[in-house]
Amino acid sequence: MSNSENLSPDIPDYKLSVYSMSATSGSTPEQIRKNNYQLLAENELTISGPDFFHNYELSWLDFNFRVLDEARNPANPPLEQAKFIGIVCSNLDEFFQKRVGGLKRQLEAGMNDPSIDGLTPTQQLHLIRKKVKQMISDYRHLFFNEIIPQLKQNGIEFRDYASLRKKEKAKADEYFKTQLYPLLTPLIVDQGHPFPFISNKSRSFAVEILNQETGEAIFARIKVPENRPRWFQLNSSKADKAVLINIDEIIREHISDLFPGGKVKSAHIFRVTRNADIKRQEEEADDLLELIEEELRERRFAEVVRIELDINMPAHIKELLIKNLKIKPSDIFEMEGLIGLADCLHLEKLNGFADIRFKRWSPVVHPAFRGSNEELSPDTFSIIRNGDVMVHHPYHSFTSSVERFIREAASDPDVLAIKQTLYRTSEDSPLMHALIKAAETGKQVAVLIELKARFDEQRNMEWAHKLEKAGIHVSYGLPGLKIHSKITVVVRDEGNTINRYVHIGTGNYHPGTANLYEDLGLFSCDPDLAADVSDLFNFLTGYAPNQTYRKLLVAPLFLRSEIAKLIDFEISSAQKGEKGRIIMKMNSLEDPLLIQKLYYASTQGVKIDVIVRGVCRLIPGVEGLSENIRIHSVIGRFLEHSRIYYFNQGGNHLYYLGSADVMHRNLDSRVEAITPVESTSLKKYLQFLFQIYLNDNSQRWLLGSDGIYARVPAATEENDVISTHKVLMQHAAENRSPLPAEFPG
Repeated sequence: MSNSENLSPDIPDYKLSVYSMSATSGSTPEQIRKNNYQLLAENELTISGPDFFHNYELSWLDFNFRVLDEARNPANPPLEQAKFIGIVCSNLDEFFQKRVGGLKRQLEAGMNDPSIDGLTPTQQLHLIRKKVKQMISDYRHLFFNEIIPQLKQNGIEFRDYASLRKKEKAKADEYFKTQLYPLLTPLIVDQGHPFPFISNKSRSFAVEILNQETGEAIFARIKVPENRPRWFQLNSSKADKAVLINIDEIIREHISDLFPGGKVKSAHIFRVTRNADIKRQEEEADDLLELIEEELRERRFAEVVRIELDINMPAHIKELLIKNLKIKPSDIFEMEGLIGLADCLHLEKLNGFADIRFKRWSPVVHPAFRGSNEELSPDTFSIIRNGDVMVHHPYHSFTSSVERFIREAASDPDVLAIKQTLYRTSEDSPLMHALIKAAETGKQVAVLIELKARFDEQRNMEWAHKLEKAGIHVSYGLPGLKIHSKITVVVRDEGNTINRYVHIGTGNYHPGTANLYEDLGLFSCDPDLAADVSDLFNFLTGYAPNQTYRKLLVAPLFLRSEIAKLIDFEISSAQKGEKGRIIMKMNSLEDPLLIQKLYYASTQGVKIDVIVRGVCRLIPGVEGLSENIRIHSVIGRFLEHSRIYYFNQGGNHLYYLGSADVMHRNLDSRVEAITPVESTSLKKYLQFLFQIYLNDNSQRWLLGSDGIYARVPAATEENDVISTHKVLMQHAAENRSPLPAEFPG
C-alpha cells in the first residue's frame, strides 16, 4: 500500500492503532467586507427555503436536545447526568441572551423578512417557544423524577425545609442567620420606591406583604445572593453522604424575618434573562475599549427576553412583574419547583462520590515533550526543530505543551519577542503571567486582545490593563472584525540566524477549558508558516493592504475563496471519474454559499462527511441534491471543539486545522487562521481521528433528510463498542514512548 493511500481516511473497518503525533485584497476592515460581499454577489445563491436549509435557531435547539440526551444516558454516572442538566440550562441562558435577543432586536427594527430557510423572525420565535417548552418539560422531569432518586440511592439527598430533623433545622437556621441574612436586601415598591432593577440571570423572590394596621398589600423584591452556594450541605463532609438543601428554601422559610410587623402573604421565585445582542457602531467609535465598556453597561439594563417564574405565583403578582419588566406573555416560562437549574453544575464541587462520576482523566504529557525517565525533555525549541508537533487536548496536557512553550519563551535569554492573540482565557491565566514576566525581562511582547469576545469582554479588558501596565504592546483588533485566530509566534536568536516558532490552534489559550474542550494545536518552525504568522500579526496591528500568505488560509481575506477552490477540485475530480472526497469537522455548518457548493459537489459524485457538533443548516441524504453527504454529531463528556478539514486532492490528501467554522461570520467578519498539516505522521493522526469519529457507535448521531437526529445503533458486542472519548483517552494513556513513523498495517 502506498504512503498516499495510507493517508486516506476511507478505511471502512475501525482499528485502534497507534499513530505518531510528532514529526522527525482590501486594506481596511470595511473594504475587506465590501470585497467579500462582492464575492458573495458574484457567487449568487440560487437556492433557498426549507427544502434546502435548516433554520439556525431550531438546529441549535436540536443540539441542546442531544446534550440533554446525555443526561438520560444510563452509560453516564448520576452526578455527570446532573452536570449535563446544568449544561443544557446554561446553554439555554446563552441562547436566549444571544439568539432570541437578536430576533427580538430585528423585530424592534421593523425587520420581519424570512431568513434563508424561509422563516420570519416572528415564526422563529413561535417555533422556538414551542421547542423550549418541550425541552423544559423534558429536563425537569428527568432531573426531579430520575436523577434526584438516583443521587439519593448513591448518598446525595436533596431535602426541603419541612422534612428536616430538629438538628438539621437548627443548622439551616444558623446558616441563614450568619451567611444569608446579612446579604439580603428587601426592596418594596410604592410611591416612594420605584420598581427595582432586576439583574440578568439572578433569582429573586416576589414577596407580597400585608400591612396589618391598614390591610394594604405591599410588593417587595428580595434578590437571592449569587455569591453563596446554591445548595447548603447540612451534614459533615463525608465522602459517601451529602444532605443538601436549596438556599431558596432556607430564605423562604425565614422571609418574614425581613419584614417585622408585616405578614407575608406569598413569596415566589422568578428569574429574568436579558438581551445580550446589543448593536455597536465600531467604525464610528473613537475608542474601542470605551465602546465595549459602554456596551457592558447597556447590557446590564437591556430588555428582558425571558422570565422564569413559579407556576404558583398569584396572578396579580405575575401581572405586576409583566408590567414593570415590559415583557410579553410569550416571554414567560412557568415551572414548579427549583428555578435556574444551570446551578446543577455546582454539584461537581461536592467532595467524594467517585463512583458516580466519570473516572478522573488527567491529560498526559505528549511523547515529544517527554524525555527519559518520564520527565519533561529539556528544550521545547529543539523539540520543535526536530519536526512539527501536534497536541490534542484534553488528551495531551495543555500545561506541559502550550503553557510550557510560553513559559520557556518568557524565561529563555535567547528569545527576543513573543506575539499572541487572545480571544478567551482564564481569570488567573498562567500564560498572561508568563508574558508579563517576559516583558519585565526586556523582551518585546505584543498581545492582540479581542475585546468583543461575547461574555468575556470584562475579563479581557482587565487583562488588557494589566498587560499594558507591564509594558506589553496591547492591540484591540480591528473595528468590525473579531480576532478569532489562535496563534502565537516566538522569535529567537540562535547564533547566526533569527528563527521563529509558532503555535496555531483550534481552541483558546484557556487552561481551564483545555481540560474540557477537545482541541488541536500545531507547533512548527517551518520558515514559510512562521513568516505567515508574523505577517498576519503585522496585518492586525499595522498597515498591510496587500498582505498575502504562503501557506496559511486567512479570513476574511482568502479563506472563503480557498475553501471554495478546494471543493471545486474535488468536483472536477469526480466529474472525470476520479475520486472526490471531503471530510470536515467543525462546531457549526451555516454558510449558505458553501453549503450550496457542497450540494453541487454531492450531485457530481463527491463523497462528503461532515462532523458537526452544533448547528447544521445543510440537509443531507436528499435524492438528487445531497445523497452523497452524511452529517455526524459527536456528543459526550468533552466538548468537541476542533476544526479539521480534509480534501483528497487527487491523492495528495490535504489536511488543515484552525480556528474557523464554515459560518458566514467566520469567513467574512472574523480574522481566522487555518494551517495546512504537512507532516506525514501528523496526517496519519488526523486520519486516525476521522476513523474514530466516523465509526463511533456510542456517542455519534446522524442527521436524517427529515431533519431529525438519531443515535447510531449501539454495538451488539462489548468488544465492538467504539466511544470516541474513551478510545482517545486510552490511546493517549497507552502511548508511553516515541511512536513509529510509519503508518501501521
